[in-house]
Amino acid sequence: MEQERKIRVAITQGDTNGVGYEVILKVFSDPNILELCTPIIYGSPKVASYHRKALNLEVPFTIIHHAEEARHGSLNLLACQDDDIQVELGHPSQEAGAAALKALDRAMTDFRSNLYDVLVTAPINKATIQSPGFHFPGHTEYIETSVGDGQKALMILMNETLRVALVTTHLPVKEIAKAITKESIIEKATIFHQALKRDFRISNPRIAVLSLNPHAGDDGLLGSEEKDIILPAIEELADKGIQAFGPYAADGFFGSGAYDHFDGVLAMYHDQGLAPFKTIALESGVNYTAGLPIVRTSPDHGTAYDIAGKGIADENSMRQAIFTAIDVFRNRQFYDEPLKNPLPKLFHEKREDGEKARFARPKDIFKREKEAPENEHKEHHADKKTPTES
Repeated sequence: MEQERKIRVAITQGDTNGVGYEVILKVFSDPNILELCTPIIYGSPKVASYHRKALNLEVPFTIIHHAEEARHGSLNLLACQDDDIQVELGHPSQEAGAAALKALDRAMTDFRSNLYDVLVTAPINKATIQSPGFHFPGHTEYIETSVGDGQKALMILMNETLRVALVTTHLPVKEIAKAITKESIIEKATIFHQALKRDFRISNPRIAVLSLNPHAGDDGLLGSEEKDIILPAIEELADKGIQAFGPYAADGFFGSGAYDHFDGVLAMYHDQGLAPFKTIALESGVNYTAGLPIVRTSPDHGTAYDIAGKGIADENSMRQAIFTAIDVFRNRQFYDEPLKNPLPKLFHEKREDGEKARFARPKDIFKREKEAPENEHKEHHADKKTPTES
């Protein structure tokens, strides 16, 4: 393990008319961050200079043409295109979308060649980036297809105290219910469980699973997905040794602070998880893509056209995205190191294989809770002795 080498952080420029360059340059206006990593911005030197001048930011960068040229102790800017790009701050354009895609494509190519360690993506406009080379709902799906090696991605929104993962991501609302299946819940929860262990070093993670319908379906009155799909998935996860609990009604789960009792929350769809998360953690939130060979994060905000070029964008989410990517990379190294050369299994232990956690299944918990009043009633009377028994 290379303990001394600084982690190489690739940062794609995102939409050139948004706040991407502003938050990047503001982060690296503090030179101390260069002690933690070697940054490589994938973008355009001309566009970077335009933003720097417009924002009156004195942030030097070194122009390079190949990732191998990146200098330690410098903010490196890898030129992905030499042609002029018209910058129209605050306005979406196909030109800005094409520039974002060029940077992203180059970053994917360099990752396959192992030229950097982690990836941080500045926000894109999902509409203007669409082209024959990009026909995805967002970064997550594109990166999964480009460098996933067949592995499935999981979107996790996180800060220091809360992690929210999604079963479905960028789907129209009318298509959500049919996309919620027992198999999809198990798949996403399993990826989430492994990410909490490997990427965040939580030895025995607890996952809260949210319901799909209001009030968790009200015992079938408001929908049957909880009984027919979500609860069976939770029970199967328990059989696999994954501590998943629920389904919990989503409306009161966040407001009551119930998420504090869990290491992660698995939401059924995009707005169910992201609306409360962004309310709680917008300025410090990070979008993390789990489940893939690449470590990828991004700030938890969009292009913010309404404030682009005004110098008021908050860079903290971008800063936290960089810190998170570095932490996850190191956590994976620590987690994987002892597993590189495992000892051969010399005998079969007389116990079940796998990671069977020692906790009751959800249906057993519900059964105990249902029977508890009756049992307590019996115990109460059993303690009362008659005079002849004393």
